[in-house]
Amino acid sequence: MIFCVEDDNGIRNMMVYTLNASGLEAEGFADGESFFEAAKTRLPDLVILDIMLPGEDGLTILRRLREKAATNRIPVIMATAKGTEYDKVLGLDMGADDYLVKPFGMMEMVSRVKAVLRRAAPAARINQLKIGGLELNLDEHTAWTNGQRIQLTLKEYELLRLFMENPGQVFNRDQLLSKVWEADFAGETRTVDVHIATLRTKLGEYAGYIETVRGVGYRLEEKV
Repeated sequence: MIFCVEDDNGIRNMMVYTLNASGLEAEGFADGESFFEAAKTRLPDLVILDIMLPGEDGLTILRRLREKAATNRIPVIMATAKGTEYDKVLGLDMGADDYLVKPFGMMEMVSRVKAVLRRAAPAARINQLKIGGLELNLDEHTAWTNGQRIQLTLKEYELLRLFMENPGQVFNRDQLLSKVWEADFAGETRTVDVHIATLRTKLGEYAGYIETVRGVGYRLEEKV
């Protein structure tokens, strides 16, 4: 969950809409008071925090977050007005993880959010893989799209796991046979194509994440 603390209604709504459309759950708040009230119920995975806010400003909110054990590790991206280098440096010195300079593009925001989340993910959290709206729980051996459980066969699950563990990497059919079917020989590569087709069907709107690389094989690439 991404919390966006921004007092401009139009900007806040666009931020929340874009993050949700990019497969990231997001909620918006106009001030620090409503933000902290919501955080009592659910802690966010990341906060986008405007510096200029009514009531407590963003730097004060950042200081409060960093002072409490429950919130001091939550990644924070500060939003600063163009030319306010002092605020930018001060925010980073106080523990902000990154910053956005207004006016910023929505795709830049999404890119920075994903980068900070990747950096902040604990190394121990290898029991879960998530790319966009696709999610694998490695402990439970379950697959999800947009929070909805999907039923995969063992080989479909292992294919998806291999792709999600290696986003952007191209695998040819023989490699997939070797890694998923544990076959050390060039077996019936049609088996791979059939399983890719059924996997794509079950992924629904995320079927396009699994790309065919003509003359080579397949890869998983997140669509933004």
